[in-house]
Amino acid sequence: MRDETKLIHSGYAGDPTTHAVATPIYQTVAYEFDSAQHGADLFNLAVPGNIYTRIMNPTTDVLEKRMADLEGGVAGLCVSAGSAAINYAILTILTAGKNIVTTPQLYGGTWTLFAHMLPAQGIRVKFAKSDSPADIAAEIDADTRAIFCESIGNPAGNIADIAGLAAVANAHGMPLIVDNTVATPVLTKPIAHGAHIVVHSLTKYVGGHGNSLGGAIIDGGNFPWAEHADKFPMLCTPEPSYHGVVYTEALGAAAFIGRVRTVPLRNTGSALSPFNAFLLLQGLETLSLRMERHCSNALAVAQWLRAHPRVSAVSYAGLPDHPHHALAQTYCKGGLPASLLTFEVKGGLDEAVRFYDKLAIFKRLVNIGDAKSLACHPASTTHRQLTEAEQARAGVTPGMIRLCVGIEHIDDILADLSQALAG
Repeated sequence: MRDETKLIHSGYAGDPTTHAVATPIYQTVAYEFDSAQHGADLFNLAVPGNIYTRIMNPTTDVLEKRMADLEGGVAGLCVSAGSAAINYAILTILTAGKNIVTTPQLYGGTWTLFAHMLPAQGIRVKFAKSDSPADIAAEIDADTRAIFCESIGNPAGNIADIAGLAAVANAHGMPLIVDNTVATPVLTKPIAHGAHIVVHSLTKYVGGHGNSLGGAIIDGGNFPWAEHADKFPMLCTPEPSYHGVVYTEALGAAAFIGRVRTVPLRNTGSALSPFNAFLLLQGLETLSLRMERHCSNALAVAQWLRAHPRVSAVSYAGLPDHPHHALAQTYCKGGLPASLLTFEVKGGLDEAVRFYDKLAIFKRLVNIGDAKSLACHPASTTHRQLTEAEQARAGVTPGMIRLCVGIEHIDDILADLSQALAG
């Protein structure tokens, strides 16, 4: 099936009891075992099935299968938010004393997790000088266990060289983890370019309507964990917190996602609610159509802003003169990198704030990916906790405005920008 069909059909062939066409909401905490042996088999991962909604749920299962199919992975796991997805993906394969290397262009919440939360647990995060494979490779040492990047940086708008970063990861025997939130699997499929693990904030474009939090982790099934058992013993030796299971033996290519589900998720509980899974499935059905409009509107806005006399700079990799334009052609379907763009209003911070406060159609908030157009001042919101130097490394300036262009009529979008920019 093509993506447009997978978005609607993958992972669900109908409810066997009621024959419901729409995925039912299984609003239940637990599931009855047929017998003591059946319960034991479920906990031993010997048979598939449901145990407890903190670990799995039939509604969420459809979403997990659909996301995995779209990304070209072997299995997926959905959690309560994108931040939980990133945290769990890392905690599954790293322990105290080890580190990851990341590109510097990151969402503010991810930066805080990496700069403060993980180090407090003994896991160091090394921020490379840039997102180039060479600069990433330069930071790798004997204790490095993963490389992390965003396929499209938020808010920097840079395009990661996924294949180049995957080559570095493979050469050093470690997985590449890609946050594909901004691009979505409709535009970019990191696993097809060599990535091993993909994470998402489903809250954004996938949900598309700003009504549900959610996150996803997709296991590419393409990293040879057993060949690197010395680096990843948690996947290749008996797991003490889960009946001594050896994930590479029990689950094969899906060893990683199996441990995410049964160790960090099971024991710390950032579970996605069945109702949110249902709402996210509704949003997912129209993702391809929405991304077409998001992208075309964003290009029109970027071109319009660049020609405006009160705008000093526009950053959108869909523009031919953007330094990442060639990468956008390689990694983004249609060459357009979603609808996230940034620009600078002449006059710096004061003029940027004046513009921001005059917006009418654009909603002033910190989310992205809604059907409606959204605007953010990163320096005072998403990246406020960073120092000025850290903001600069993340691609944030005091006068930067981030737009996430929605699917409204382009004439109305431009009219709102025009009145807000008017002197």
